[in-house]
Amino acid sequence: MAEASSSKSREYDNPIIPGWNSDPSCVFVKEHENTLFCTTSSFLAYPGIPVYASKDFTSWKLASHAIARPDQLPELATSGGGPGQQSEGIWASTIRYRNGTFFLITSYNNWRPWSPKILLFKTTDPFKDGWEGPLRMENPGDDIDPDLFWDDDGKAYVSVAAGIYIWEADLTTGKAIGDTFKVWNGTGDRNPEGPHLYKKDDWYYLLIGEGGTETNHSVTIARSKNIRGPYEGYEKNPILTAKNTENYFQTVGHADLFEDASGNWWAVALSTRSGPGWLNYPMGRETVLTPATWKKGEWPVIEPVHGKQSGPLPPINRKVPGSGPWIDAPDFADFKPESALPRQFLHWRIPTEDLFIISPPSHPNTLRISPSRVNLTSDAAYQPTQEGLGFIARKQTSTKFAFSVNLSFKPTTSSGEAGITVFLTQLQHVDLSVVNFPSSSDNKTLAPHLRFAVEASGKPNETVPETSTVPIPRSWLSHPINLKVEAVDEYHYVFSAASTNNPSQVVRVSDADATIVSGGSGPFTGNREASNLDMQD
Repeated sequence: MAEASSSKSREYDNPIIPGWNSDPSCVFVKEHENTLFCTTSSFLAYPGIPVYASKDFTSWKLASHAIARPDQLPELATSGGGPGQQSEGIWASTIRYRNGTFFLITSYNNWRPWSPKILLFKTTDPFKDGWEGPLRMENPGDDIDPDLFWDDDGKAYVSVAAGIYIWEADLTTGKAIGDTFKVWNGTGDRNPEGPHLYKKDDWYYLLIGEGGTETNHSVTIARSKNIRGPYEGYEKNPILTAKNTENYFQTVGHADLFEDASGNWWAVALSTRSGPGWLNYPMGRETVLTPATWKKGEWPVIEPVHGKQSGPLPPINRKVPGSGPWIDAPDFADFKPESALPRQFLHWRIPTEDLFIISPPSHPNTLRISPSRVNLTSDAAYQPTQEGLGFIARKQTSTKFAFSVNLSFKPTTSSGEAGITVFLTQLQHVDLSVVNFPSSSDNKTLAPHLRFAVEASGKPNETVPETSTVPIPRSWLSHPINLKVEAVDEYHYVFSAASTNNPSQVVRVSDADATIVSGGSGPFTGNREASNLDMQD
């Protein structure tokens, strides 16, 4: 094994992958020019299972999505249908590399009934969307958070959560080989999950998360001389946590370890920028990096997570291949003819494709979103695969930001609506839209209005601003209207509108607290800003 680098430490900022990027798993690949690849959970988002790449561990590019074709996982189109469950879909994955091939193992989850499906994807090109697969694997452990580990003899093993179960697996057929054995139940805290196996210095190390993915979250470790156990827990567990601290970075857990080209060890984990109050965290669980030391024959030691840290990072290097965007780059989408949607744009479930058209002949350099029958919240009769949802978004990745669209929309009935939204789930979102309401002059004639509204049924005890409407000036109606939301600080969003013909004519419509879109029905995810919201017209 390489000796640890003596190079001078470099300061960096957490989170390294900002915005909703939870349950990280990473693999460092020397054969790909010393590139670090990380993946995170995607739940109901599509494309699904993002994979990021970096050569310096601080500059990150979206490399690919393992799920980018509807036929890969048709179930994703119907998960969480209607206004109900919003935390189904793709949960924690593990990414590994072996003999020129990348492997990504994950779980697809439906709450009702509970029957997690283990899926295996692979590729030789991590910068190409739509990995090969999935191979649907047996899941004798009947649980989530699968890990993939190869022993020295080449045998592959899968482990899953809820008390950690391990079995040998055939990666060509997906079949389990032999018996399934339970190896460790953690230190006694709840929800032992997120297992990762490593072999180092003739020891099998088992790293897990415990305590639930809230402020009691922690990382613990055990080891054994035999993969089947018995596993001995470290007497100084947990080896990484923020519980019982006043740290700004809380809920630290669900970690993975990797060694870089210089022999330095690192840990990635999820965390929320919430402080111990854990009330305001609209970006949800993000990916953080912290240095570790792992001496021969000893237990790993991981530094606590902070916003400013330092460690023996590789030199700054942004020569990462692929056509994906840098995660710190601003977006500007003008939807040129024959172009594709930006790769960082997301739908909520697999979309109905005919709802979205780039540069239709009559409107070049635009994105046309056709009306859905339902609004973002939908209703009990909603059929996702047949009706679709007129929704497209990107992740919120900054505490302060400005997001706007130029909207051309002329509703002819009172049921039509289009606009922008700060969206956590279908049960928690804040919208600014254009709608038709009766004119104030005669209370009969329909006239375009700006409408501000909050859906917070997923967080019923939250105090929310009232719905409000503002008549749109007649002089605005012959041009697109600019709708805008700004995060003026980490706690507040401001919604406004302006005429594109005269941008100085700004109407501030309303404000909303970020706590509305923190937790509740979306405890595992984070905000997305939607470029359009369409309802039946």
